[in-house]
Amino acid sequence: MGRAVEFLMADRRHHIWSAYFDEGVYSDPISAAGLVRWDSGGNRQWGYKPPEGSEYIDTVYAFNVDDGVAWANYYPTFPLLEVRTNGEHRLRSTPVAAPAGMAVHEGHVTMLGGDRQPDRLHRCRLTEREALLVEEARLTLPNGAPLERYACPIGRGRHLYVRGTSPRQWYVMSIQPPQGF
Repeated sequence: MGRAVEFLMADRRHHIWSAYFDEGVYSDPISAAGLVRWDSGGNRQWGYKPPEGSEYIDTVYAFNVDDGVAWANYYPTFPLLEVRTNGEHRLRSTPVAAPAGMAVHEGHVTMLGGDRQPDRLHRCRLTEREALLVEEARLTLPNGAPLERYACPIGRGRHLYVRGTSPRQWYVMSIQPPQGF
């Protein structure tokens, strides 16, 4: 599946998505697309090619997979990339540089971290071309304590799974679009 895999996730429709970081993108032809979709037999079905005038993927920072769609936020310009299994894709500008994770649901995305603030949540409403910042908040543990460190978050549709300092304890944050949007 190439070199320097940053994320490797499957959906319930038997698609496997691999997202890469720079050491693979610049050194391995399989990883060069930055984001690749495979079938359940390991056959490459699709690789990302940015639209003209857009940046190529250097490193995927945040990744989310749901049934039939993958979302990636990548360096150097940190757009939000939405890719459908039929190959259709859309880029949106975002107000957050270098998020660590994201949850996506019904026209909304919540990004964790970014801008050197690892505990910040950025809730955005999606339009055709951008993610518009609606609200910012601080992510805390269920007891209200600050979330100081966490392992790489895992995005699954509207859920963002975060593992704290203990390898046995995971937390989940789920988003719902607010009423009136």
